[in-house]
Amino acid sequence: MRGHGKDDTDAALLRAVAHGDAAAMATLYDRHAGWLHARLTRRCADPEVGREVLQDTFVTVWRSAGAHSGKEAGGWLWTIAARRLVDARRAQERAARIETAPMDTARVEREPAAALPSAEERVLAGLEFGEVGAALDRISPELREVLRATVVDGLTTRETAHLLGIPEGTVKTRAMRARAELRAALAQLSPAPMGGPA
Repeated sequence: MRGHGKDDTDAALLRAVAHGDAAAMATLYDRHAGWLHARLTRRCADPEVGREVLQDTFVTVWRSAGAHSGKEAGGWLWTIAARRLVDARRAQERAARIETAPMDTARVEREPAAALPSAEERVLAGLEFGEVGAALDRISPELREVLRATVVDGLTTRETAHLLGIPEGTVKTRAMRARAELRAALAQLSPAPMGGPA
């Protein structure tokens, strides 16, 4: 194991992590944990869930660094974090359903209610499941990743270009095509009633 610093690329750090290098993992964490935490905090009303998701994200990175494609890690890390956040929301919703189910009087007292999901959390959950999620799955992957970065993650064109390693003009073109494909996919999933607006 060797020391790692700001000059190491994410790809080099991840290769080292894949070989069990804890120092590389620490450098990767220092480089990315701040912005990941900030983004998770914007999408999750419960700070404890945000911290758990951040921790789960880096545990996943430790276990699966060898699966990384070799590009910068930002997009890959956010994909892991976003999935962990969706998983956490599912677990909270299951717990809430159990909590609101008719209770046996012999049961133990309920835990305090978890923080209510924000509007953004509900929208993000809808993007993973439901018609929008199904429509997103129907569009081509390169368009989908631009749409997720610009719309779901709220990144600027420049940030998206850096994250995906493509020119800004390509981001704009793909975003326009992605919106058109998404509209078409949504129309196929829920066509307008006869005589309704197209």
